[in-house]
Amino acid sequence: MGRHRKLDPDDSSLFRSHVGPVRRLRHSRVDPEHPRPAPIPKMKLADEQQVLRESLTGDLEPDLETGEELVYSRPGLQRSVLRNLRRGRFAVGDHIDLHGMRSDEARVALWAFVQEAQRRGITCVRVIHGKGLRSSNRGPVLKPKLARWLRQWDAVLAYSSATRADGGTGATYVLLRKL
Repeated sequence: MGRHRKLDPDDSSLFRSHVGPVRRLRHSRVDPEHPRPAPIPKMKLADEQQVLRESLTGDLEPDLETGEELVYSRPGLQRSVLRNLRRGRFAVGDHIDLHGMRSDEARVALWAFVQEAQRRGITCVRVIHGKGLRSSNRGPVLKPKLARWLRQWDAVLAYSSATRADGGTGATYVLLRKL
């Protein structure tokens, strides 16, 4: 087992003639020819541009409608993130309108919408649920259920009633966790 076969000089010259000239490598690591470009955070850039535009207009505190405002954030989320969400400073990537749906239909539609938005890399969506003005004297039906559903889903980092321009207390901004 420990015996080594001596190289035949003819084998060595035959090998060198087929391989050709060689040069010794200084290290064993091989770098790729072209490194991959860094990903472009399109939604983050859009959010930052929107915040910059709003800060230049001087309207730093958009009016929120009074009434049953929805506000929630997961523990550990920075207060500034929730503040910016409440002020409508995130670019809304998509929206869903739940008007006229029964609560069981609305829950299924909302869950599918949230999953699809996450899959597409959208971090902020708007959910239009209405104010419950046609719900007689019992008040809104979907709005409190929406708040409960969103708190249960790990995909949701925070939510807040929308600014007046985006539907006020009849709509909710939802901040989603990135996949």
